Amino acid sequence: MNPTDKVIEFIQDVEWNRLPQDVRHQAKRCLLDALGALLAGMETPVGRLMSQFAVEQFRGDEATILVSGKRVSLIGAALANGFAQNALDIDDGYRMVKGHPGACILPVILTVGETPPRVSGAELLSAFVVGYEVGIRAGLIRHATYETYHASGSWGAVAGVAAAGKLLGADASVLRRGMGAAEYHAPIAPMMKGIDVPCMGKDGIGWGCMVAVSSLLLAQKGFTGVEPLFSDSPEPSWIDGLGNRFEMLSLYFKPYAACRWAQPAVAGALKIAREQQLAPGNIERIRVRTFAAARELSKQHPATTEDAQYNLPFPVAAALTDSEVGPRQVLPPRIHDGDLLELADRVEVEVDDEYEKAFPAKTYAEVFVHAKDGRTFSSGRMEPSWEPPGALPSDEELERKFLWLVEPVLGERRARSLLSTVREFDRLESIKPFIESCVAG
Repeated sequence: MNPTDKVIEFIQDVEWNRLPQDVRHQAKRCLLDALGALLAGMETPVGRLMSQFAVEQFRGDEATILVSGKRVSLIGAALANGFAQNALDIDDGYRMVKGHPGACILPVILTVGETPPRVSGAELLSAFVVGYEVGIRAGLIRHATYETYHASGSWGAVAGVAAAGKLLGADASVLRRGMGAAEYHAPIAPMMKGIDVPCMGKDGIGWGCMVAVSSLLLAQKGFTGVEPLFSDSPEPSWIDGLGNRFEMLSLYFKPYAACRWAQPAVAGALKIAREQQLAPGNIERIRVRTFAAARELSKQHPATTEDAQYNLPFPVAAALTDSEVGPRQVLPPRIHDGDLLELADRVEVEVDDEYEKAFPAKTYAEVFVHAKDGRTFSSGRMEPSWEPPGALPSDEELERKFLWLVEPVLGERRARSLLSTVREFDRLESIKPFIESCVAG
């Protein structure tokens, strides 16, 4: 049995009630977190643009664009929901693939989950777990076999096929062909170019979701693909650990709408803001010591939401000014606020050799705020908040984050109803009412 055969066997063998309790609990946490990011992402410029594009170019009545409730083809819904999923850059991630597995999976399974007569909550959660475990391993292999740092969609498309194939009960040949086609057609996007010049393409996730659904549909019709990348794995333990070592337990979560590389500096700025309660007008300058990749984030005034996220001075200044970095800070009109931009101009970024050596296993930063009265305040060495293994958010913290993101979009009543639904998601006989609840009333 080659490595791809083992992956297919894992996909087909997963059953919700046989998964360890901690994995089932994590699956619900991930569903809540990813759903909040997706729904809030619909309110961004790229979320609105891609929704309209899908309506115009992917006509149909097979699946739902969330929030708006507009109906389009399966491919159109995956595309629109996929772009919204990562639009705020506030979704979960896995450190060693430097990307976002959950964002590559949820839009896909919500889309294909509308095609069978009935998909239960337990079935969707099982597919979600499959997507994480297969996708993280695909990401490890992608990075081990290519020198260029590729965006999440490059391996996330394979994760999407695995999850959707599980949901639809695809046989081994369809799974193999679909994952091979997804690998071959996925957006092989050079990630650093999208950081050097931020754009709506983001992490390749929206296109990866569309490729995943397309590849599975094609595989069902007999379309052939390459041998999936699992057979290229340079490390046998990555595949051998499937079903025994669940990598989704090692995800990080994101409390701020900013690139993960900026988040330790944001955490440091927030720490100083809480402790010192400095008015922005009393700050002379801000110095950030961090790793080289974080220094490469933009230092320009943001013109777009993406510019604000792939930036370091801007979210640091927002943290010191607003004591939060969320949708309000990275959307117009806040990104154009003169006082906030003037404070961002006072941020200096330098590389610390020890922090650089620790990257990517660890992402450190230290923030120094120099006040106009001569005092200097240091955050100390900071890591991003909600980092495994010892600093993960509680269920209550993730729930507060969900409501913070979703209440402005769907209203308090519907947001709290969705929260209650996710808590008992595995008891749902059908996900159809759940999807209907994700539409603004």
